[in-house]
Amino acid sequence: MATNEQYRICPATGLRIYRSAENLIKANAVVAVVFLAVGGLFGFMVAMTRWKAIHLLPAKWFYLVLTAHGLDVLVVWIIFFEMAVLYFASAVLLNCRLATPKLAWTGFALMLIGAVVTNIAVLQGGSSVMFTSYVPMRAAPHFYLGIILFAVGALIGCFIFLGTLIIAKQERTYKGSIPLVTFGALTAAIIAIFTIATGAIILIPTFLWSLGYISHIDPLVYRTIWWAFGHSSQQINVAAHISIWYLIAAVIFGAKPLSEKVSRFAFLLYILFLQLASAHHLLVDPGISSEWKIFNTSYAMYLAVLGSMIHGLTVPGSIEAAQRRKGYNNGLFEWLRKAPWGNPAFSGMFLSLILFGFLGGISGVVMGVEQINLIMHNTLYVPGHFHATVVAGTTLAFMAVTYLLIPLIFQRELILPGWARVQPYLFGLGAGGISVFMMGAGTLGVPRRHWDISMADAQLPYDFPGAANLMMGLNGMSAVLATLGGFIFIVVVVGSLLFGKRIAVGTTEAASGSGQPAASAVGRYGSAEAPAVPGTLAMVGVFFITFILYYFVNWKYLAEIWPLR
Repeated sequence: MATNEQYRICPATGLRIYRSAENLIKANAVVAVVFLAVGGLFGFMVAMTRWKAIHLLPAKWFYLVLTAHGLDVLVVWIIFFEMAVLYFASAVLLNCRLATPKLAWTGFALMLIGAVVTNIAVLQGGSSVMFTSYVPMRAAPHFYLGIILFAVGALIGCFIFLGTLIIAKQERTYKGSIPLVTFGALTAAIIAIFTIATGAIILIPTFLWSLGYISHIDPLVYRTIWWAFGHSSQQINVAAHISIWYLIAAVIFGAKPLSEKVSRFAFLLYILFLQLASAHHLLVDPGISSEWKIFNTSYAMYLAVLGSMIHGLTVPGSIEAAQRRKGYNNGLFEWLRKAPWGNPAFSGMFLSLILFGFLGGISGVVMGVEQINLIMHNTLYVPGHFHATVVAGTTLAFMAVTYLLIPLIFQRELILPGWARVQPYLFGLGAGGISVFMMGAGTLGVPRRHWDISMADAQLPYDFPGAANLMMGLNGMSAVLATLGGFIFIVVVVGSLLFGKRIAVGTTEAASGSGQPAASAVGRYGSAEAPAVPGTLAMVGVFFITFILYYFVNWKYLAEIWPLR
């Protein structure tokens, strides 16, 4: 049992915060932000190289930087931050002590050492194998060793999260079921254990192969097992950032899910079906049956998408219900117009929701269709899609919750509040533009792995349409916006930690609600148990119309190649 001296009471929420958990949250969040800055700089260099008018890097440096960018932003930054989320969702939200904090620090150390070792291997120039690190391309042994150490450390963090849930249950620090945010974090942890263990399993023989102890790694086996890590790791992100959507809605608005049982069921669908979307990377692999490919890109994918659609309805719906109870009832969207758009925690969360749904969700479903996938998978459409999910969706949501964590966990006020207010809009607009223009260039056939859109060094040169060059130029401009937004985020976060005024008592602006509206009108908009949310339903209608139109356009593109023999 922990003593009272090992806790502090948060003045804003009244939560008892276990100091060991607090320190681990701080350490993981700080390191995450450092790797976000490093990976974001690499990403900016990639975008400036793909922009034909600038073409910043030569081929050798381009593939080196692309490798480092993919690892740092798709794995290192996000999983470090997710460790902070797991500790917060368990020890903090459940008012309990953290299981085995010394072992948690061991896991943190392994993750940090592994991330640094892998980055060193890449920057040394002999491991430019990109994010997928497909065999028979061979990286330096410490490239694989670093990822293995990172994976083991992350697995330790996941199991400590599960152990903390057991402690909270045994010590009865909460009543009934665990909170929905913690349930979402549990979903992320379950997916993470499967995902990270899979990556470690395939990289151990690959590490031995790089040392010369194993003579051969079968590329088909490698690809099949690796994609259970490579794509499923992004499903950890989805579960984590949706949990953050619910958290921010609850903190800022006091919003409750329209149906908590339905929201929990949607998280359960993620565990059962979401990681199966890895199949769309394996559709041309000959060793996998057509039946398996068709099942995973159709029925399994539809059930995973159902989970995201439920969250896409219930999160804004819960906000609308909370706002209408406060009296924002004029028309369909007064509740949304009067939301605290100047609060970066809310604006970042809502932009994350919109961009993830309209860009990442719709493009993911379209790309998961087997016939369409085969003609676009090796184009820039694919990175355009996952920039919508991982950057515009996950990264923006993680940025948003950071504006809550700084006063809550670090006990500091934000510096440069004006910069903080505009940051989500700059980053969201930039990330959304990167996604849209990459997918547009991919639709025109621009390859995803080539450093030069002009194909100047190709044996058979090919001139892409002028629109493709326009798309890559707009992609570069969007990258400038996203980089500016990311730079502002780093300045505000680091500056707040170093120079922000320490919070002693009272609440903070980031955790405040949306003002004092007029009298409640629950009677007009449903009961407290069954609220009506016409504005959210209207937005859902727009989403479905957009989805149908975009789906039709892509099938039209597909139909144009059918006469080819």
